[in-house]
Amino acid sequence: MSVRPSLVSGGKMMGKGKRAIIHAPYIDQSVRYPTGCESVSAVMLLQYLGIDITVDEFIEMYLEKRDLEEKEGLLFGPDPRKYFCGSPYDEDAFGCYAPVIVNALEKVFLDVESGKCSTKHETAAYRAVDETGTPLEELLIKYIDHGMPVICWACIDMREPVVGPQWHLFEAAAGQTQDGIFTWISNEHCMLLVGYDEDNYYFNDPHNGNGLTGYPREITEKRHRAQYMQAVGVTFIA
Repeated sequence: MSVRPSLVSGGKMMGKGKRAIIHAPYIDQSVRYPTGCESVSAVMLLQYLGIDITVDEFIEMYLEKRDLEEKEGLLFGPDPRKYFCGSPYDEDAFGCYAPVIVNALEKVFLDVESGKCSTKHETAAYRAVDETGTPLEELLIKYIDHGMPVICWACIDMREPVVGPQWHLFEAAAGQTQDGIFTWISNEHCMLLVGYDEDNYYFNDPHNGNGLTGYPREITEKRHRAQYMQAVGVTFIA
């Protein structure tokens, strides 16, 4: 796993009064990418790794996207585990789940290895890991303590999650799945986990220029669970 101690301030966590922050680049999504929190968080992580990529390049070249459609009064849409639902440039779009970001990151890493994507310095070979279901506390030990930020799902400004809307899956209409209707959990949000202390988790929060923001542990864990405890980590390939 990548370790960048020069980019981490604070001690090795969990002792009283300890604090660790990874100094990753910050990108504000609010002006250009109103629903692009997943892409923005991924690019903050990629730039931290020294990979020369913009949010627009990530969205246009690597992110799988598919629009929703209305047919005969019914709303049809993609599975957010396979596609970004809508466009990150559209404020009426929805978002995507961890497998979509894992897939996009893997394509970036392949282009880095082949030389198609430039880097600011020599980089290692990386792989993306779907950490959905891993408690935040474990992500701290596995990644943050080793100098590696983590892409995490929760809720915008830690608001209450809202169940809905729903749509019929394109995959069901095509006979590719038996799950016919998908229910979105609104107020979904994605951020880059960069640190913690005794009371808070710290994120590069791309929403509304929030910047480096600390959210209390208990509410963060609740909102993380509301979004199926989704997270994406990055590790070295030995």
